Amino acid sequence: MSKTKKTSPATITINKKAKHDYFIEQRFEAGLVLQGWEVKSLRAHKVHLRDSYVVLKKGEAFLIGCHISPLGSASSRTDLDPTRTRKLLLNQEELNKLYGAVERKGYTIIALALYWKRGRAKCEIGLAKGKKQFDKRKTIKDRDWKRQQERMIKRH
Repeated sequence: MSKTKKTSPATITINKKAKHDYFIEQRFEAGLVLQGWEVKSLRAHKVHLRDSYVVLKKGEAFLIGCHISPLGSASSRTDLDPTRTRKLLLNQEELNKLYGAVERKGYTIIALALYWKRGRAKCEIGLAKGKKQFDKRKTIKDRDWKRQQERMIKRH
């Protein structure tokens, strides 16, 4: 049996680095405005969220830094920009919450996962606060201690 975490077939990709670098306070689901070739690339799992984040401008949210690699069979007539800025679809209430947290409390918004929901691509974004180096070490130490406890319980 493999040790990798099983994901649902609807999951496209997960930003594993996000939990290591940030404390995630709240999660939101947002739709994505995509072009046709991008949807095909998502179906082929040709996407990376590692350095992606969300910017709020003029009452709208935009995903920056998400890299969607074009497939070899994509049309060569269109301009294929793998790291273009993509608009996120959120309702006004969610946007107001995000604006308040980012402006007043110093949070940042990061992309956590991409997945399919009823045939549409969705992006899970998180309201996050950055971890310091000692926080990261503490998280690793706690995880190792829990793993040791489970091993000791399993043996006895």
